[in-house]
Amino acid sequence: MSQIISPLAGKPAPASILADIPALLSAYADLRPDASVAAQRVAFGTSGHRGSSLDRSFNAWHILAISQAICDYRTSQGIDGPLFIGVDTHALSQPAFENALEVLAANGVETMIASGGEFTPTPAISHAIVAYNRGRATGLADGIVITPSHNPPDNGGFKYNAINGGPAGTDITAWVQNRANALIEAGLKGVERMPYAQARAASCVHEHDYLNTYVADLANIVDFDLIRGAGVHMGVDPLGGAGVRYWPAIAERYRLDLTVVSDAVDPRFAFMTADWDGKIRMDPSSNYAMQRLIGLKDQYDVAFACDPDHDRHGVVTRSGGLMEPNHYLSVLIDYLFQHRPHWDARAAVGKTVVSTALIDRVVERLGRRLFEVPVGFKWFSDGLLDGSLGFGCEESAGASLLRRDGTAWSTDKDGLVPALLSAEITARRGQDPGEAYAQLTDELGKPFASRVDAAATPAQKAKLSKLSPAQLRTDRLAGAAIEQVLSAAPGNGEAIGGIKVVAADGWFAARPSGTEAIYKIYAESFKSEDHLRRLLQEAQQIVDAALE
Repeated sequence: MSQIISPLAGKPAPASILADIPALLSAYADLRPDASVAAQRVAFGTSGHRGSSLDRSFNAWHILAISQAICDYRTSQGIDGPLFIGVDTHALSQPAFENALEVLAANGVETMIASGGEFTPTPAISHAIVAYNRGRATGLADGIVITPSHNPPDNGGFKYNAINGGPAGTDITAWVQNRANALIEAGLKGVERMPYAQARAASCVHEHDYLNTYVADLANIVDFDLIRGAGVHMGVDPLGGAGVRYWPAIAERYRLDLTVVSDAVDPRFAFMTADWDGKIRMDPSSNYAMQRLIGLKDQYDVAFACDPDHDRHGVVTRSGGLMEPNHYLSVLIDYLFQHRPHWDARAAVGKTVVSTALIDRVVERLGRRLFEVPVGFKWFSDGLLDGSLGFGCEESAGASLLRRDGTAWSTDKDGLVPALLSAEITARRGQDPGEAYAQLTDELGKPFASRVDAAATPAQKAKLSKLSPAQLRTDRLAGAAIEQVLSAAPGNGEAIGGIKVVAADGWFAARPSGTEAIYKIYAESFKSEDHLRRLLQEAQQIVDAALE
């Protein structure tokens, strides 16, 4: 049940595993998907359409079709405001941007591109949509982010953000996905397109200064006066991502003691250390991928990193090295709801069903309401927009929150703000977030958590995604009575695409993978590592029995 760790894990990436960028770009332009092959069709997961040009799953035809489908969707819904678009630093992002702009301009969409061809983080796009739509009832904006997030260098990704600024819901993505696949099946008949040079010069295409607009507004969500006054010495590793030029601008504007440890941008991401499986993956929550910054931890009061589109964060402390995402999120929630007096007293805390139960304990102590939802940040967007959620987070180091005055900031994940808040916590508390976590667990209990993968056939995965509580054949988990069996999230009643089983001192959840022949088991114990191992073993037995 345990992952097999590659001998390359945590070591500098050897030349043998680096992406062949010319081959990748040639495949993007030259290879066409076969709509009769499921793996080559447009498929929107929790974070848009992703794939690799080498596998015919992310090619020019995909992007042309998706872009036209988005234009058609906008027309069907009467969305006629500007579309904000941004790209990250993956090799496939730039050609995908060019193809998207060819279609958007041909359809007459008012399109806002980054000034000077600047890379654009996901939160800067969401922030722009929210800011533009504030106070408007008509002419609303939406957006596109071209990124596969922290996925390997040979991957591409294409996300659509709705008029609420957040990731489009499944009703929207299903519409776009189906329309895009129909266009591919029709040989792109129905796709309006003009040459890139003509599109770039079109009257409906405008440059927008995402960088300075976003950076100038950060003072409304982070207390820079406090950080600067305390003299917090910070380090940041952009991991070669879209925020690489945002960090120096933040340091300069707010006069911070902030060192950018590397400003390298390389589509091969050759500066990375390999992840657990020997692949390059720019994951700021992975100890293996974060070796460069972890090695510098004693040089800073607190340090942090973000993934290529800067919608995820990783915090490195002197006291404990790289923090587990769930650990830092617990500390951050505990801190924010005690130091944001202008937030509505009714504002809830949002978390996904596989996030730590330590958050539940923090929320209960704060006297706040917990809003627990399936995996997918889209479930938080409306609450972050109307202020009914003060904070929303996923266990994979994705979060966003309200401005200091209690109004909306970004309704998609923002990696930069939680990273900067680690310095605010350090400044106010006189202890780094790792030390704050140790104190928090002394008060509320220490969780032991893990995630493992188990083999599953397509039929078993389909059955697991529809598993009901009645199908479980036991009433006990690791020696304790089962208190809850969930197939729908308590916060919004939406299906979690699997099952979650809760007992007094621990829980597990099982979900099928969307891309691999496995299911994922998440487990957490508040007793011990031995108890956690027992939870994981019994979890697999319980699920396997239910799948027979």
